[in-house]
Amino acid sequence: MSEREAMEFDVVVVGAGPAGLSAAIRLKQLAAAGDHDITVCVIEKGSEVGAHILSGAVIDPIALNELIPDWKDKGAPLNTPVTDDHFLYLTETGSIRFPNFLMPPLMNNHGNYVVSLGNVCRWLATQAEAMGIEIYPGFAAAEVLYDEAGAVRGVATGDMGIGRDGEKTDHYEPGIELHAKYTLIAEGVRGSLAKMLIAKFNLAKNSDVPKFGIGIKELWEIEPAKHKPGLVTHTMGWPLDSSTGGGSFMYHAENNQVAIGFVLHLNYKNPYLSPFDEFQRFKHHPAIKPTLEGGRRISYGARAITEGGFQSVPKLTFPGGALIGCSAGFVNVPRIKGSHNAMKTGMMAAEAAFAAVKAGRSRDELTDYPAAYRKSWVYKDLKRVRNVKPLWSKLGLHMGLMVGGLDMWMNQLGIGLPFTLGHGKADDATLLPAAKATPIAYPKPDGKISFDKLSSVFISNTNHEENQPIHLKLTDPAIPIAVNLPLWAEPAQRYCPAGVYEVVDMDGGGGGKRFQINAQNCVHCKTCDIKDPSRNITWTVPQGGGGPNYPNM
Repeated sequence: MSEREAMEFDVVVVGAGPAGLSAAIRLKQLAAAGDHDITVCVIEKGSEVGAHILSGAVIDPIALNELIPDWKDKGAPLNTPVTDDHFLYLTETGSIRFPNFLMPPLMNNHGNYVVSLGNVCRWLATQAEAMGIEIYPGFAAAEVLYDEAGAVRGVATGDMGIGRDGEKTDHYEPGIELHAKYTLIAEGVRGSLAKMLIAKFNLAKNSDVPKFGIGIKELWEIEPAKHKPGLVTHTMGWPLDSSTGGGSFMYHAENNQVAIGFVLHLNYKNPYLSPFDEFQRFKHHPAIKPTLEGGRRISYGARAITEGGFQSVPKLTFPGGALIGCSAGFVNVPRIKGSHNAMKTGMMAAEAAFAAVKAGRSRDELTDYPAAYRKSWVYKDLKRVRNVKPLWSKLGLHMGLMVGGLDMWMNQLGIGLPFTLGHGKADDATLLPAAKATPIAYPKPDGKISFDKLSSVFISNTNHEENQPIHLKLTDPAIPIAVNLPLWAEPAQRYCPAGVYEVVDMDGGGGGKRFQINAQNCVHCKTCDIKDPSRNITWTVPQGGGGPNYPNM
């Protein structure tokens, strides 16, 4: 067995998203200001920076203003300021617009920008590299490394050139070890290393259960006459029933492009529900379809979203490192925003890590980071909306919306509820048995407004090396057919937005079924790792830069 090469850094950052890149940049800024050199490495599982970044996105520039105050002069791709906010409640055939003055001020998007978050990350990467930060795309962190005292001493990238049978091929290359005084985990939602570290160090013991949604997004090029740069529309209601949480967004970006997406809370109950098909059905609504008619769909993707908020944030530090951004879950659910909080938490962790390195410390706990978080606007941002998601989950759409909106207004006035509501069950424990649920008949896609999963995956530019071990691991391969199929009609074939999981007839028929995993379709949304009712699926990183390659998403 060939020995892995090792590289030494002061700080290793896992993930080149908003949090990871902001952390790296802040480290180098502090080094320059304090005349103390620091070595920083960022590794990214996507084939390039931005390849796996998927977000709405309307970005609040508050963190970017702090990190790079002259971002406009430096050409940051924030080119479309929000010009108008529309909030709609949809019935099956109509819509009701909420007057803007009724909406809590926190929901106002003026001063924010419609962006491609992938392009923002690409721009941040150019800023980072100009500062001497080493960024390695196409290198997925597959393993956490520990020292003899049990502290994290870095990560190792996955071996390359392992065949489907688990044996080394002629192209085998061992992974690389990246050693660091501190390791910052910025993998995004449900990262595989973050999941391991949260379990190993029991980081969630004093926090509520994590909660998630799935966000499915398409990028459209629409007719110029219909394009209204900066128009932001959010909807609730149809096609979801009042007990199923979720809603949509439509953002008019630059170049006649519209980002349209659907977010569905993963605590839904009906095992027959398909988030992908709900989204496709939604686009035919009379308030939505006219915008898309005559247009052209140019990209597709899906990603899990952290929705636990304030009460679900785990302990942020462990010996040798910290969780930043969506690895810890800083999304503000009512605002459908997390990038500003991700960036700020990356910056705060960087400040703590720089002070520690400068003081000659290594692999201890960066306690200054959670202390800074508790004093920050991120903490305040999350605390004032902490009860909105639980109220929606407990009371349903209509009553939850009313009480949640009232709570947000009360928080605006400094008199919010004096307690924090819990989230209840984890998302993998909310499904009803199939026998108690109603099957859903989804309309056939028309190929103009609505589409099937495989044609959607095709335009996500998803690609995995075929001769590699399947990166979606089953703890017990028998469970999908023996347990999930009779109990829940095997929901993986519906909750996956990429057609990865299928229940197919055994060769030769005879009534037997088998569970098929089309791993090459995986868009890395992580929904299977969250929603499987048997907790039988573990998402791990594939080899190389496999996965989607999102342009302008």
